[in-house]
Amino acid sequence: MFESGTIATLTINRPKALNALNRAVLEEIARVLRDVRHDSAVRVLIVTGAGDRAFVAGADIAAMAGMSTVEGLEFTRLGHRVMNTFEDLPIPVIAAVNGFALGGGLELALACDLIVASEKARFGQPEINLGIIPGFGGTQRLPHRIGHGRARELIMTGEMFDAPSALAWGLVSRVVAPDQLIAETRKLAEKIASKSGFTLRQAKATLRAAATMEEDAGLRFEQNAFGALFGSADQAEGMKAFVEKRAPQWRHR
Repeated sequence: MFESGTIATLTINRPKALNALNRAVLEEIARVLRDVRHDSAVRVLIVTGAGDRAFVAGADIAAMAGMSTVEGLEFTRLGHRVMNTFEDLPIPVIAAVNGFALGGGLELALACDLIVASEKARFGQPEINLGIIPGFGGTQRLPHRIGHGRARELIMTGEMFDAPSALAWGLVSRVVAPDQLIAETRKLAEKIASKSGFTLRQAKATLRAAATMEEDAGLRFEQNAFGALFGSADQAEGMKAFVEKRAPQWRHR
């Protein structure tokens, strides 16, 4: 389910299956993300799950149980394409985690820029208990978010952890009451959307470089992005507004 606008919302809508990810759902997400990328009106994307029990409880185990080696490889490649697409969107993406975010659900949240969690949220990479490993990027993204030592333990034990732990470990940005999750996530999205769109895209690109480049290359990338902003109308407006003690009027929304 997709709601467009300046702040768009993508809802994974399989509540009876705890919003588990199967091939059809992943392909539909990919289609929606293509639409988002080409919709210049969208400034921020919020991703959440239908119902109050799960964000995404994982990949669809019933669908995976009968997969061959080739089918398993095709499934992980599809999952990686979708998660990479979230990361590659030029706009900020916020996950609003309202319940279980396990396996592919945690991997989806990890592909987002920010995570806001309900007090009832539960996280984990329990794939080891099924005789597999995380297959949608969890072995790579989780260590970047919470550190290699803790990620190793969680992936090798399959243990779940709660929202306060996720906050303490730096996985989530904030933890809120369940009935305030969407409102608080939207408030954060509105704050971000009030900034210069061009500058936000540069910020996201440089932060992405931090996760994908060697440090020297990332620092050069930051220098180039910083310099490029000095040719923009929004840089001139932002600094002029600061000097004049007024709110900036961004041209690039």
